[in-house]
Amino acid sequence: MGAPGTGLSRREFLKATGVAGLSASAGCTAPSAEQPAANTQTTTAAASSSLPTTAPPQVVDVEDQGGSVTLKTKPARHEVHPLDSMGGPVELPKVWAFQADDRPPSVPAPILRTTEGEDMEVVLDNTQGKRPHTVHFHGVQKAWKDDGVPTTTGITVKPGEKHTYTIPANVPGTHIYHCHFQTHRHIDMGMYGIFRVDPKGYEPADKEYFMTLKEWDSRLNRMMAGEDVSYSPRNRNPDVFTINGKSAPRTLHPEDGSPIIVSQGDTVRLHLVNGGYMSHPMHIHNHRFQRVEKDGGTVPKAARHDMDVTNIAPAERHTIEFTANSDPGIYLMHCHKVNHVMNGNFYPGGMLSGVVYEEAMDTDIFATLMDYAGYKG
Repeated sequence: MGAPGTGLSRREFLKATGVAGLSASAGCTAPSAEQPAANTQTTTAAASSSLPTTAPPQVVDVEDQGGSVTLKTKPARHEVHPLDSMGGPVELPKVWAFQADDRPPSVPAPILRTTEGEDMEVVLDNTQGKRPHTVHFHGVQKAWKDDGVPTTTGITVKPGEKHTYTIPANVPGTHIYHCHFQTHRHIDMGMYGIFRVDPKGYEPADKEYFMTLKEWDSRLNRMMAGEDVSYSPRNRNPDVFTINGKSAPRTLHPEDGSPIIVSQGDTVRLHLVNGGYMSHPMHIHNHRFQRVEKDGGTVPKAARHDMDVTNIAPAERHTIEFTANSDPGIYLMHCHKVNHVMNGNFYPGGMLSGVVYEEAMDTDIFATLMDYAGYKG
């Protein structure tokens, strides 16, 4: 439940919310949007309906499955926020997703996790693909042939082919991986994800979550789905803003979204990754945090300080930690470029989630938020 990481189980969530809290939301509707965001249910509907729908990203413990993972490429349809509440529905009618082994395709891609010293074999399976791909991993040092850049390695995984990359786990920390073929287009079609290397002796927090930020110009996805629109990366103009592939209020959905579910006194660790092309200053209400890792490097304790905004540039990774020591309630986490917290002309939406205390999950306001998000229990 919640963002990928160590959140609540479904049983714990339902117990915390209480039946009365959720049933109190019956009939609630969000204010109507002045203008919906990328509502693409037009002539592309028939074409996109034949595609599978993406799932939320899952954590793949590569070490636990023998140090090997297969990434398949899969065209899919991506529901950013499927309801008509708060500026929705927002949909990307076509994305190019990664699929780990027999798991469902996801945007962002599956979170690949291992431990320092436990190298990975990553098989890029493009046998069912229709265009070339590669995989490039940030952070770790690897052999030249495994860098994943076709221009400099000469290796491209063409449609109908497979290729195996050996990715050493020699730099602990939170990293990013993505397709590096026609990078400006393939990342924007959804081919990006988190690569996590836990240091030896890693001490987990009470709650740990992974979150990938991304802005989208939906014209590219609509053009690839066959809609009569034009797009150029030279005039990219984002109109969809997501956390783990979802826009608010869907970000608060406990299964499809990324609420940060905590209990009073928890230590909380967030791995924030920017998969887009714009910087995003992320702010958490009513909590002071410290940045403890950046791009796989540990921030020395003498250099840490309390803060409430961390500005994450493209491809950067910030790991932050805080204690859930506020008055139990519901507190926003959002990009402070406030136009990124919108669905079309509707505010709030977009790149917004929240810190949700279990103690506040049986309230009427939480039930209303769950109704906006489309969660029925």
